[in-house]
Amino acid sequence: MLRPRIIPCLLVSRGGLVKTMRFDAPTYVGDPINAVKIFNEKETDELVVLDIDATANRAEPDLRMITNLAAECRMPLCYGGGITRAHQAKRIINLGVEKVALSSAAIADPNLISRTAEEIGAQSVVVVLDVRQGPRGYEVWTHNGRVATGRSPLDLAQEAEARGAGEIVVNTIDRDGCGVGYDLDLAKAIRQAVALPMTMLGGAGSLEHLGRLFQACGVVGASAGSLFVFKGPRRAVLISYPDQGTKDALLQASLAPASPWP
Repeated sequence: MLRPRIIPCLLVSRGGLVKTMRFDAPTYVGDPINAVKIFNEKETDELVVLDIDATANRAEPDLRMITNLAAECRMPLCYGGGITRAHQAKRIINLGVEKVALSSAAIADPNLISRTAEEIGAQSVVVVLDVRQGPRGYEVWTHNGRVATGRSPLDLAQEAEARGAGEIVVNTIDRDGCGVGYDLDLAKAIRQAVALPMTMLGGAGSLEHLGRLFQACGVVGASAGSLFVFKGPRRAVLISYPDQGTKDALLQASLAPASPWP
């Protein structure tokens, strides 16, 4: 049976683990390799690592860092950042990474999705849509939320599906690091627009927020950064992840019409 996935998302900048607030003010929180070791022990469903410098600085993917992450990681690993060509994606997959995340480059050149899917298989191609809500509705932005595309996330999600992507990640810029909950209206709209596996990112501040997402959308991925690396109002650094009993309770939210988290 398919199950909802609970996915920590680690942001990397200059080789260190950081956390942002609304895609700004990255704060150093530790060594990404140490975080991976802890998530291994907690038997995490999956892990996403995004290099937030690579695309903005037009840099190549850091293959040494990716090699170290893949060697340490005992769960499915998705890497994103700086991938602009299909052969780069293939090289990263050959290092032991299960999925690659495409964002700015795929939106600028949607054929990159098709070429990458042909190279490594559609199941390994994830398209990330960074979304901001404005006066005219939802809009996708690129380059760490600095460049407006003028495109709606629904249109781009459907285009990514048509081009051969295997998964969509929807990241809400205005909720990043805020802990106010996922944008459920956006999540439901994307869920209805595409048949692909979908993961939501941005806004989770509690396990209740994950439960609400699962109840609203069923079998989807719930990804978060702050929720799994910070604890308490002072945001002390503490790597955490729900135990199996808690995960089972969250699973019920995706199956039952009534949720324990109203």
